[in-house]
Amino acid sequence: QVQLVESGGGLVQAGGSLRLSCAASGRTFDVYRMGWFRQAPGKERKFVASIRWSRGTTAYADSVEGRFTISRDNAKNTVDLQMNTLKPEDTAVYYCATSSSNYGAYDYWGQGTQVTVSS
Repeated sequence: QVQLVESGGGLVQAGGSLRLSCAASGRTFDVYRMGWFRQAPGKERKFVASIRWSRGTTAYADSVEGRFTISRDNAKNTVDLQMNTLKPEDTAVYYCATSSSNYGAYDYWGQGTQVTVSS
């Protein structure tokens, strides 16, 4: 069992920045990969970014590449998402999640944090 708690969401103007944080606890030794997803009202949940826990290799959705940066602190079991040059279309509930493999489904999810970008 892994518990995930996101924080750092809020309201920001277009062009601004936010930094989200996800704290993991519980049986985190099986975590191979962590990711960020987002879900806008009436839309499906979509992938944003991921990071391999040991090597730190990253992947990004095309819509955020160059603007968002995912990072992790292995000692603290946290993963952050630095979001720059925010756009109104970035508005969504952001979730962090863990996976026990490099290709499989994500196993555990946080409760989400709201990000609202005004024009």
